[in-house]
Amino acid sequence: MLEVLDTAGQEDYVSLRDQWIRDGEGFVLVYSISSRASFQQLKSFYNQIRRVKDSSGTSGPDIPAPVMLVGNKCDRVTEREVSTQEGTTLARELGCEFIEASAKNCVNVEKAFYDVVRQLRRQRMSSGSGGATGNSRESSRRKNNASSSPYDSATRNGRSKSKGRGSKCVIL
Repeated sequence: MLEVLDTAGQEDYVSLRDQWIRDGEGFVLVYSISSRASFQQLKSFYNQIRRVKDSSGTSGPDIPAPVMLVGNKCDRVTEREVSTQEGTTLARELGCEFIEASAKNCVNVEKAFYDVVRQLRRQRMSSGSGGATGNSRESSRRKNNASSSPYDSATRNGRSKSKGRGSKCVIL
């Protein structure tokens, strides 16, 4: 199961963000392609993730957790302020994957989450932690509920929170 925490970049959650980052195992950094300001905030969020992960004893050359950069609202082509190339360049600079999506039109939303889960699984398999257990737990869950996605009900209404154990993905 994947627990998704969506802060929507709201300032109300600033005081809790470090704790959520510390607990997070995967991160989705989302900006609007029609808002240069939201795009410019990404480096700050990424640096905060690095700082918190480094201070929690998981330091290394890169963030020890999957990060996905998502350019949302790709349906707003005429309102675009941030090019696809700029998103791709920033993702390369930060060492993360990139995708453009539209929550309104359900374009690449599931793919963004699936990709973060795949990155997390690859990371766990290569480090030897949680490989077989995580996969068997996921297989059991799928057998019991074949219609659910890997992030369960976490994306219903955009911000609901799932309960239980599993990986934690933080959306900033």
